[in-house]
Amino acid sequence: MPEEGVKLTPRGQLLSTSEVLTLARLFVQEGVEKIRLTGGEPLIRPDVLDIIAELRKLEGLKTIAVTTNAMNLARLLPKLKEAGLDLINISLDSLVPAKFEFIVRRKGFHKVMEGIDKAIEMGYNPVKVNCVVMRGLNEDELLDFVALTEKKPLEVRFIEYMPFDGNKWNFKKMVSYQEMLDHIRQQWPNLEMLPSGCADTAKTFKVPGFKGQVGFITSMSDHFCGSCNRLRLTADGNLKVCLFGNSEVSLRDVLRSGTSDTELLHIIGAAVGRKKKQHAGMINISKMKNRPMILIGG
Repeated sequence: MPEEGVKLTPRGQLLSTSEVLTLARLFVQEGVEKIRLTGGEPLIRPDVLDIIAELRKLEGLKTIAVTTNAMNLARLLPKLKEAGLDLINISLDSLVPAKFEFIVRRKGFHKVMEGIDKAIEMGYNPVKVNCVVMRGLNEDELLDFVALTEKKPLEVRFIEYMPFDGNKWNFKKMVSYQEMLDHIRQQWPNLEMLPSGCADTAKTFKVPGFKGQVGFITSMSDHFCGSCNRLRLTADGNLKVCLFGNSEVSLRDVLRSGTSDTELLHIIGAAVGRKKKQHAGMINISKMKNRPMILIGG
C-alpha cells in the first residue's frame, strides 16, 4: 500500500456485475481459459460470489482464480469454493506481524495465516503465497518463507520488486532472482528446479522432501515478455496488455456506449495487436507514469 494511500474510485466508474460478466464472456469466447479476480482486494466486492458462480457457467473457461490479501478469506472460503473457485493466491510480504502491519498499513496478520490454513484444510493445493522482496525490508525472511513449504502444500512465489507509482522504487531496493536463489541454496544446496510450461510466469524449485515449492517471478532481471499471454482488465474497465505499459483502452466506456460485441472484440484485438515484444526495462519503467499496483491488480 502506498504511504499516502490511494484515492478510492467512485462506484459508478467501476465495472458493474453485468459488465464484468459480459466482458468475461467475450474473452472466453475468444479462447481465454483462465480468469483471475484480483485487486485492490476482490473479496470486498459484495457481488464476488455471484461473479464467480456466473463465470463457472461459461463454457470453455477452465480455471477461476483469485488473488487476495486474505483478510476475509477464512470466513468466505466455504462459499467461494461452493461458487466454483479453483485457485488461490495470497499476498504476504512478511511473516513478522509488526513488519506486516508496516507494509499493509493495518493489523490482520493472524487473519492472513488463518486464511492460508483454511485454504489448505479445504483442499486447495498448492496455495500460492506471493511475496514481493525488497532490500532492507524483508529479504532477511527468504529462508523463513521457504521453510513454510516444508510442512505445508504452499507455493511461495518471490517477486522481484517492480516500479509502480507510489512504491518509491529504486534499483538498490531490488533483490534479483539470482541473488535470492544463491542465498536459499546456501541453506538448501539440493534445491531442485522443476519443469515449467511455456507460458508460466514463475521459475519453480523444490527442496526434496518438502510438501510445497518455491517460485521466482523475474520480471526485472530476466523478463518473460515473449511468452506472456496475460491481459489485465482494471476494476474501472481499462484493458492493459502489459503490466508495465501505461497504455490503456477503456472497455467500460465502449460497452456503455452500446457498441456491439463484434466492434468490442475488434477494439480488444487491436489493443492486443499493439502489445510490444518486451517491456522498456526497469530503469525506463521507473520513469514512466503508471498506476499504483493496487489499482492495476496482480
